[in-house]
Amino acid sequence: MINGMRTVCYPVQDMDAAKAWYTAVFGTAPYFDQPFYVGYEIGGFELGLTPGEPGLAGCVAYWGVDDIEAEADRITGLGASIHSAIQDVGESIKVVELKDPFGNVLGLIYNPHFDLKKVR
Repeated sequence: MINGMRTVCYPVQDMDAAKAWYTAVFGTAPYFDQPFYVGYEIGGFELGLTPGEPGLAGCVAYWGVDDIEAEADRITGLGASIHSAIQDVGESIKVVELKDPFGNVLGLIYNPHFDLKKVR
């Protein structure tokens, strides 16, 4: 079962410049800051910056799930393919990227730290 959107990630070429810009835009510092990922909590949701090429790849929205393995299996059974395998990104958070039958990337995230009470 998909619970709702949790995270949107933007690929950026210059992580330091992007971090400074998004910090100014949202008026808050990132709560997670590593070379491979910078995470902000914005209104109870996650904005992530990842190293990469913006443009054609666009951004990836991650939909919250309770059982990432079961949901990835269910959705691939409906015709999606694995774009990026399930990976533990730290603190028991897992993500997977699936490619839908139309070529779009669909992200799933299991985040035991997501607090629905913070959503506004």
